[in-house]
Amino acid sequence: MPRYQQIARQLKTAIEQGELKPGARLPSSRTWSQELGISRSTVENAYADLVAQGWLERRGQAGTFVSDRLHPQKEVSAPAFFAGESSVPQPFQMGLPALDLFPRDIWARVMGRRLRTQTRFDLALGDVGGEAILRQAIADYLRVSRSIDCLPEQIFITSGYAASMTLTLRALAAPGDGMWIEDPGFPLIRPVIEQENVTLMPVPVDENGMNVAVGIRDYPDARFALLTPAHQSPLGVALSLSRRHQLLEWACDRQAWIIEDDYDSEFRYHSKPLPPLKSLDAPQRVIYAGTFSKSLFPALRTAWLVVPLNQVNRFRQQASRMACSVPVLWQNTLADFIHDGHFWRHLKKMRQHYAQRRQWTESALKEQGFHVVAQEGGIQLVIAIKGDDVALVHKANEAGLAVQALCRWRLKTTGEGGILMSFTNITSAEMAQDVAKRLRLAIQ
Repeated sequence: MPRYQQIARQLKTAIEQGELKPGARLPSSRTWSQELGISRSTVENAYADLVAQGWLERRGQAGTFVSDRLHPQKEVSAPAFFAGESSVPQPFQMGLPALDLFPRDIWARVMGRRLRTQTRFDLALGDVGGEAILRQAIADYLRVSRSIDCLPEQIFITSGYAASMTLTLRALAAPGDGMWIEDPGFPLIRPVIEQENVTLMPVPVDENGMNVAVGIRDYPDARFALLTPAHQSPLGVALSLSRRHQLLEWACDRQAWIIEDDYDSEFRYHSKPLPPLKSLDAPQRVIYAGTFSKSLFPALRTAWLVVPLNQVNRFRQQASRMACSVPVLWQNTLADFIHDGHFWRHLKKMRQHYAQRRQWTESALKEQGFHVVAQEGGIQLVIAIKGDDVALVHKANEAGLAVQALCRWRLKTTGEGGILMSFTNITSAEMAQDVAKRLRLAIQ
């Protein structure tokens, strides 16, 4: 087959499979010929062939485009379970905030102001622990919102929860150390822990959160405890106050470390939340981890750690080997966004909308006969299921619903099955009714 026909066939296949969308602009023949090391006329012949067949169209000096009149077959892909796996949210997709509620115009204005006022010194590498202005903004926010009194130097900026975990373990862990983890608990952090040669020690979760007494009984020599005390992921329960004190006493006696993941504590809809472990941390054994992925947007890739004051130098030494990968411009923009009050207003708006979207979703699911487990807050729901939740979730995924099976979040414990889902991007009561009905029909 002549070379131009090979190129034409490749382009046609890409259009048919949806890789090249209608209206997409193709590279110029000059650019593509240089990239492929072929003559320009070969590319021109391929384009001309597809123009004649109606796959492409010429638009004068604007270039060559995929024809708008085409309707290529839709690309079929596996459901995206977590944020970052798909640019378009799927129904019930977890790990995503309400993308339609973020004030992009305000963010653009704040970033634009930073761009206009930055100096040549802002082009250099930033502090390994994060920009001072952002660390101060986070310290001020935590003092007011979470009753955590810390200094800016205790805060380290990272590129996400996994990066925070890696920094913590490289600063504090030794090979062979053990870590209590909630069972069930967030599965995607497990490989990050294991790659640092730390052993996972699953501890069951009940209506009062992680069962600390079982952890002490089964794994008394653990070096770390990782948990989500404000709103346990995925069951939504809070760690009771008595267990919080029990956990702190264990950490003090054993000189162990508690890693408190406060991933969605901003979203509480009914009762007042219990104080974070970090605010009760008289023995200074708690590492407090937070992120802006749920409160702002995941693509920001910005998280933080609050470490005990006596461990700051240790963390800075390790951070200097890893360096903060969040761009300085983004850090400064985020600091301004917080200082100017936009962050507080955004959170207030999100709480109001989330309460409504949660109510829409719960009501629609109940109308379809599902039992929704009661929770005080958070951005996800659990439907109680009897039987094989994996098989039911597989059917729902095939129907384009990005729900997850509760048993996939378990490591060792057993219990009733469940379907996990988020409601943050359910934007109307009609949408909630539609996707709830689709879920019932898919797993019926």
